Amino acid sequence: MRRCYSKFTAYHLGFKNSNFLLVGSGSVTRRTIATTSERSFSNYAAQVGQSQTKDNTVSDMLIDSFGRLHTYLRISLTERCNLRCQYCMPSEGVELTPNSDLLSQSEIVRLAGLFVSAGVNKIRLTGGEPTVRKDIEEICMQLSSLKGLKNLAITTNGITLARKLPKLQECGLDSLNISLDTLVPAKFEFLTRRKGHDRVMKSIDTAIELGYNPVKVNCVLMRGLNDDEICDFVDLTRDKPINVRFIEFMPFDGNVWNVKKLVPYAEVMDKVVKGFPSIKRMQDHPTETAKNFTIDGHCGSVSFITSMTEHFCAGCNRLRLLADGNFKVCLFGPSEVSLRDPLRSGADDEALREIIGAAVKRKKAAHAGMLDIAKTANRPMIHIGG
Repeated sequence: MRRCYSKFTAYHLGFKNSNFLLVGSGSVTRRTIATTSERSFSNYAAQVGQSQTKDNTVSDMLIDSFGRLHTYLRISLTERCNLRCQYCMPSEGVELTPNSDLLSQSEIVRLAGLFVSAGVNKIRLTGGEPTVRKDIEEICMQLSSLKGLKNLAITTNGITLARKLPKLQECGLDSLNISLDTLVPAKFEFLTRRKGHDRVMKSIDTAIELGYNPVKVNCVLMRGLNDDEICDFVDLTRDKPINVRFIEFMPFDGNVWNVKKLVPYAEVMDKVVKGFPSIKRMQDHPTETAKNFTIDGHCGSVSFITSMTEHFCAGCNRLRLLADGNFKVCLFGPSEVSLRDPLRSGADDEALREIIGAAVKRKKAAHAGMLDIAKTANRPMIHIGG
């Protein structure tokens, strides 16, 4: 049967020299298309903003100068982690912010409430490792009860999740991503500098048993380390409602990023198509960061997050609140503004909204290229939040 996945989302059509895939008769080819001058970034971003559901609660605070509406807030609960993943932090570790300078539970909830009242409808809890925070259940309970919030998610390494997940589900946790970069226990210990592979696998199974569907599994691919396991990860989706998400290796301070370690989307896709020729592209929402695919006969799905080789900045709807209270509008941008300091100095909600709105308006059209990002001073990933 002839297969042709040439119908692409606007991500692939809005930028010069964008790579896309044509799949036919089991073969994959890459072509380059030129962008017409009429398809400007600002026009497309405005269309993305218009495509998102708005209601009377949406505030101008969340709309940047390119018309992008930001409805997704990622909150880092802690800089601490029980693993030492190579792509997240240097081997010697990182200097942690004193506890007194981290946001308290009440400060997190107050700031989250400002964002939700302005139109944010999804919050993701990150870290560090968010489950090491002792009050995470109370935080989930309070956040899930915010009027207007539709989804409360978490990104976790899964080390302690199996034990904590039943209670977190009761407290309103709607969805989750579990980070797992290898299916080989010995390699897991090498990549994370800790033991615990069996506990992560147990957490994935626990999440499935509790009815989470899909259970998203994040896999950062690094050449020479785990790129030989691509098809093994895809096999996880055969009989279980797992969404495997292959993530391109990204540069952050201290993770010794090198372009030679990057396994680009096109190369990964080549391997997947050869092993699973029935793979088909799904229709993605304009703000989706991943390119999503299904495979005939598989219960789960496969996704690709292509931050380095095919960025998705035009559809970005994400903002970040760091554990120390700094507000970041772009993962790869060094610019940050403190919300903690004015909050603790007695700023009222309107003053905080003005600070947030001004930062959102300063968000750039797109992040720099990967080689420029690698040269730009930024925090380690564990400080920013995964």
